[in-house]
This record gives sequence, structure tokens and C-alpha cells, in this order.
Amino acid sequence: MTDEYDAVRAVMDTGGLYVDYGPGLEALEAERLAGKELAHDFNHSRPGEAALRTSLLQQLLGSVGEGVWIEPPFHVSYGTHVHIGSHFYANFNLVIVDDASVVIGDRVMIAPNVTLSTAGHPTVPEERAGGRQFSLPVRIEDDVWIGSNVVVLPGVTIGAGSVIGAGSVVTHDIPSRVVAVGVPCRVVRSVDSAEGGA
Repeated sequence: MTDEYDAVRAVMDTGGLYVDYGPGLEALEAERLAGKELAHDFNHSRPGEAALRTSLLQQLLGSVGEGVWIEPPFHVSYGTHVHIGSHFYANFNLVIVDDASVVIGDRVMIAPNVTLSTAGHPTVPEERAGGRQFSLPVRIEDDVWIGSNVVVLPGVTIGAGSVIGAGSVVTHDIPSRVVAVGVPCRVVRSVDSAEGGA
């Protein structure tokens, strides 16, 4: 590894600005390519090849628990920064931009077309010149249910037992055991109050 690689890796979970390609960063580029190759193999496996899919996820992800099922297609930036607990289910087209760590707990359910993104770019054009970006970890705690077409932004934690309504954009932390919906996502009630649509 190079000094440039070490410097970028030291910043990737902190929110500092960095560029993730170029001279001295070939190893980082190779890590991304390896993840995308494994994701490609996973996405092109046959529906009945459950054992192959499990093996590919074990190679692709940083860690993966028991009883994990992800419907292809599944896309990652690296894969190795993703840690998934047990009895996880994700429907079609889960996208995880894992430039920083993404930690997902046990018994989490994710509907189709969800994006979990740890990476962003500065709003000031001069600060994003040359491809500069920042990354912050995302954490999804146990027993969370995320509806279709949800986007979770960098640095967000979703508390245990919470439900995120379809189409929401989660820009800040969500506490445990609540239903939260909207753009931006906001808490509308406790999960323990009378049932209603999320």
C-alpha cells in the first residue's frame, strides 16, 4: 500500500474530503473493482443457485450473518465495508454506496429500490473540483423495516424497530420504535400506537 492509500483510508469514515482515484490509489481502485466483479457474479446467478449466492455474499461483504437473502440486482461500491446481521431480507435493486462502513442489524427488511449512501460531495463547486467527496458511516439497527424507494444519506442511524415509509429521504438520525416518512423523513408516530399505514 502507498502513503496516498493510507491517507485516504484514514479519512473515509470521518467526513473529511478526499479523492478516491489517481496515482498511489491503485489498490483502492482494485478493491472497488473486486467488489463490482463479485456483485456482477451474484447478479447473474440463477434463481435456484442459493448456495452460490450465499458463497458470493460471504466473499463480497465485510461480514454476513445467517439466513441472509438479497434479491438481485444488488449493487455496491466496495462490498467489504458492508456488515449485515442475521435473518436479513432485501428485495430487488438494493444499492449500497459503501465508501464508509454500513452496519445493518438482525431481522432487517428492505423493500425494492432502496439506496443506502455513505458518500456525498460538497455543495460548493470549488470544493468538489477534481472529484473530492466525503463519507460518513450508515447504521441500520435491529428489526428495522425500510419501504420501497427510500434513500438513506451519509451519517444516518435508524434506530431499532423503526419503520421508514416508502419514498422517504432520510437525512438525519431516526430514533428507535417509530414510524417515519417523507422528504425529508420525519417521525409521525410510535410503532406502538394504533396501527396505520406507513
